[in-house]
Amino acid sequence: MLSRRALNRATLDRQLLLRRHAMPALQAVEHLVGLQAQAPFPPYFGLWSRLTGFQPAELARLLEEREVVRIVLMRGTVHLVSAADSLTLRPLTQPMLTRFLHSAYGKAIGSLDPDMIVAAGREVLKEGPLTGAKLGVRLAERFPGADPADLSQIMRILEPLVQVPPRAVWGKAGQTAYATVESWLGRAPHPSPSLDDLVTRYLAAFGPASAADVQAWSGLTGLREVLDRLRPRLVVLTDERGKELFDLPEAPRPDPDTPAPVRLLAPFDNVLLSHADRTRVISDEHRKRVITINGQVLGTVLIDGFVQGVWKRDKRVVTVEMFAPVTAGQAEEIRAEAAALLAFAEPGKVHDIRGI
Repeated sequence: MLSRRALNRATLDRQLLLRRHAMPALQAVEHLVGLQAQAPFPPYFGLWSRLTGFQPAELARLLEEREVVRIVLMRGTVHLVSAADSLTLRPLTQPMLTRFLHSAYGKAIGSLDPDMIVAAGREVLKEGPLTGAKLGVRLAERFPGADPADLSQIMRILEPLVQVPPRAVWGKAGQTAYATVESWLGRAPHPSPSLDDLVTRYLAAFGPASAADVQAWSGLTGLREVLDRLRPRLVVLTDERGKELFDLPEAPRPDPDTPAPVRLLAPFDNVLLSHADRTRVISDEHRKRVITINGQVLGTVLIDGFVQGVWKRDKRVVTVEMFAPVTAGQAEEIRAEAAALLAFAEPGKVHDIRGI
């Protein structure tokens, strides 16, 4: 049986959060199966919290050189993934996205042929990247009477589109503009990627986990069948409630008493979003204070491996709000992490840390 604390330490280890690692950013992005990225800059802080010596220029270069891309994947959210992963993950998540399209936009589709919209969109985007609004306008020229916003949304859900730089490049600004993944990378999506590989990679980055956990992370259904097929290759464990958990035999499961350092996690960090039962990292009570009504996920403070507060940055100022009193030693660790975060984000400038 694995206690909540044992699950916590196993998850933190695989998430590179028990210590900072000397690892190239691209390797970390692939190990984590991407970082959630609907806001442009949280992935930089997600890598900073996990890697030794990471600097923004490393990830900015990967974006500009097309080694990583931002694309809608798991849970229907934008993720930053390696170029190679975008070509396998998008076909695997497409059935979930297609179901969402028909449930959310069924009336908008009406008598329109989605395949014709995608074909027209691909033709339009051959001329170069377009914002969502401009893409919709161009499509409306070919489908008179249809709402441009609906046409753009249909295209973005059904066709793998990447958000191109300068969007999300550190130190630069730009509107969200789209290109087809095939035109941007010069390669087509994988014709038959392995769902088994997707599940085992999830376990390597987030396990041990239940079938419900894998489904919560991916947004896919029917994964119990995959885990049953993989069962001979996996370790089967249970949690404190007797729930069945699956894991890779060689995956680390540290001692529950392994020390966990204070960490400031990025907004939208996947470690908070990738399990059906998230109490291995955050209590149900604290989750209500971290994930807002409008779907924002605040930056969080880990103490002894669990979320115990939130943080926000306004240029050269980090403000920390703890959910309960902390010890003097913990407060000192939080201030040190906040100072390191500001040195990373605003090097060479005067900083201020408030609330702790």
